[in-house]
Amino acid sequence: MTVLIPQSLHDALAAATANPDAQIIQGGTDLMVEVNFNHRKPTDVIALRRVDEIRNYVVTADKKNVVIGSGLPYREMEHGELAQLLPALAQAARTVGSPQIRAAGSIGGNLGTCSPAGDALPVLSALDAVINLQTATTSREISVHDFMVGVKRNARQPGELIVSATLPIINGWQGYAKVGVRNAMVISIASCCLVIDREKGSIGVALGSVGPTIIRCRETEQWLAMQIDLKNISIVAPNLLKEFGDRVAKESKPIDDHRSTAAYRRHAVATLSRRLLTRANTQ
Repeated sequence: MTVLIPQSLHDALAAATANPDAQIIQGGTDLMVEVNFNHRKPTDVIALRRVDEIRNYVVTADKKNVVIGSGLPYREMEHGELAQLLPALAQAARTVGSPQIRAAGSIGGNLGTCSPAGDALPVLSALDAVINLQTATTSREISVHDFMVGVKRNARQPGELIVSATLPIINGWQGYAKVGVRNAMVISIASCCLVIDREKGSIGVALGSVGPTIIRCRETEQWLAMQIDLKNISIVAPNLLKEFGDRVAKESKPIDDHRSTAAYRRHAVATLSRRLLTRANTQ
């Protein structure tokens, strides 16, 4: 196996263009597990760990968006300014593996792997993130909803690198929660991100680990927007809260596997979504 470690984004893009079939890695936290179990045998690898241009974030001049480099480690999202601007992302980052994994893992890795269990992905979906891709000669933007196309499948083209993700700074509330077989260092059995934009009067609900890719609960969002004023949300009646969770669960598409059952996953996303909506009412 040949491993190339470019020192700049220019060199990384050139390497990806020259070898479009090479395996691209950020921290390698997913790939190395598969390699160790002989599930993957890449011949060429381009490791982006030392590309500093994608290991930071920038707040746009109008202060409406945050552009997060694809290589920014999760540990940098847990606290500080970024956590204040995107609290749901900070909450998701804190649930990722061990401190060592959070020092290596990144949004770019989550997007590249595109597993429905990726902790950052429900947050990107609920916030309608835009994914920024580049080659040595071109660049394009794509909605996260169009980028994730299936189980561990995405819309990245050969020779392209995921360089960043653009997320809006909302005036409202956002939160993330997940369920696993233990309290730490665990792949999610089910996860949920809920975002309420009080300025727009809209809600975003996205689910992880309960479908072939991240599920955005569009029907439930539209239903809730007709039931309550999301610009001035107050205490949600118990019957409305119950129906909200039931509708979220209905939009999920879980399966039975070695980590959980479909029935439990439906119950989990119903409970998680109700808890997040309750928190949004009290904060």
